[in-house]
Amino acid sequence: MSQTTQTCLVPHLCCRNAADAVDFYRKAFNAEVLGAFSTPDGKLMHGALKINGAQFFLTEENPACGALGPQSLGGSAVTLHLHVPDCDAVFQRAVDAGCQVGMPLENMFWGDRYGFVIDPYGHKWAIATTIKQVKPEELQAAVASMGAR
Repeated sequence: MSQTTQTCLVPHLCCRNAADAVDFYRKAFNAEVLGAFSTPDGKLMHGALKINGAQFFLTEENPACGALGPQSLGGSAVTLHLHVPDCDAVFQRAVDAGCQVGMPLENMFWGDRYGFVIDPYGHKWAIATTIKQVKPEELQAAVASMGAR
């Protein structure tokens, strides 16, 4: 489970009720479970999941070890970004599974259709699909015009 010989960056999510979160991520984002093991009391000690080829780890909150999830911290400063071929379908699937809409999908000036949801464990998931390529100078002009408002 989750062994690699290459250098990589793997998000490690901490959740209250992490064992339930595994099932939720399967339902909401079609996550593949690579492996999981639990403590004797049934709490998820370590889970490895994959969404669209990207791996992430999941663990139960453990305040004694300083492992706190967004619900205990009052939110998270981290956003997980899913770039997918059909953001509308993925966004709707996440909402149907129980995510709250944080920002509805919109066509954005940088060329993506983009929005975000917040899962029941407090993690924020941005979901996007590129709908047009924007040249750097067009992007800079759009940003500059925002400051003029």
